Amino acid sequence: MVQNRYGGARTIFNWVRCISIAITGAIIFLAAGSAQADDKLILALGDSLTAGLGLSRSNGFVAQLESRLILSGIGVRIIDGGVSGDTSAGGLARLDWLLATEQPDLVIVELGANDGLRGLDPSATMDNLEGIVMRVKARGAKVLLAGMQAPPNMGRDYTREFNRIYELVARKHDTALFPFFLNGVAAHPQLNQSDGIHPNAEGVAIIVEQILPLVTALLAVESG
Repeated sequence: MVQNRYGGARTIFNWVRCISIAITGAIIFLAAGSAQADDKLILALGDSLTAGLGLSRSNGFVAQLESRLILSGIGVRIIDGGVSGDTSAGGLARLDWLLATEQPDLVIVELGANDGLRGLDPSATMDNLEGIVMRVKARGAKVLLAGMQAPPNMGRDYTREFNRIYELVARKHDTALFPFFLNGVAAHPQLNQSDGIHPNAEGVAIIVEQILPLVTALLAVESG
């Protein structure tokens, strides 16, 4: 009888312990879910510069920016919407698909470099960028437009017309502008990969450091 009594007590104890563990786990799960729900969501819509071509995932633009924001005390998740070789038309074409299941707080638009390299009509690039900005803003998200510059071998007239489209789009649609995504990195061999076009990890770190204050301000969060 004694063994049965203690055996029954042990069974009750184990049952209560299981319930306690389950409740504790549920609380942790709900807390974690709540924290994730409060995180800011960024979509980085771009080309190989966003996708981190030639770099490990941890050294790419998305990972480095996310890490810096988190270190600043900002809960954030960044969706890598970069596709190597993409043009502004390609970014516009796949934007609706990217927005179908996510509702970002901010979209960083880094497109146009391949338009310039291919000598595409700057007016078409401007139309595509405007289309992207308008669709994003219609979804209630903020936009940070990252400017690009045409390569000098495209000629003076083309370069002048291409380089001004980002400022025109930003002004027309009241959008934040990071004037040149590769500022301080382009044409510096030590900050680029062997192709001389794509930043290495150190170059990406410089880009992130420069764009960070704008991103932080647009997320309306004080950095820590």
